[in-house]
Amino acid sequence: MHPTLVPQSHLIAQVDGVLNAVLVDGDAVGQTMYYGPGAGDEATASAVIADIVDVARAVASGSQQRVPYLGFEPEALEELDVLSMEDIQSAYYLRITALDRPGVLAKIASILSEHGINIESIMQKESELQDGRIPVIILTHTVQERQINRAIEELEALTDTDGHVVRIRAENFN
Repeated sequence: MHPTLVPQSHLIAQVDGVLNAVLVDGDAVGQTMYYGPGAGDEATASAVIADIVDVARAVASGSQQRVPYLGFEPEALEELDVLSMEDIQSAYYLRITALDRPGVLAKIASILSEHGINIESIMQKESELQDGRIPVIILTHTVQERQINRAIEELEALTDTDGHVVRIRAENFN
């Protein structure tokens, strides 16, 4: 679980205030969203999902047995293959503080390209130019986490960049 940018036009982006939401993508039904209050005496979206999973498991097994505490049997985890963080796929928002001089954008684009990362959009924030440094904002297409990690290491090592690259995962719900 991690913070992720979502398109403003998507329904999940409209959930605000004390509401929580869970977006589920199922083979047979596509995307469904469950939401509810996240604070107070009312049931939260996670409690609703837990109840649905509890009922589905009971129906599938033909038993009336309740779901174990925390929703799983600890020994069942030993049998699961867990996807490594390096293997997840996401699009990314990158914010790079770079020197404002010719060729810097080309170096940045070249590093991304060498790691198989396609750029969806790129923007320099001229209004934020300070001490010869300018923020460069890049949105990438979907790539594996390991690709972006290696590219960021190289971007941060450039003499034309300053500080750490800010990285936020971005979801496009395709």
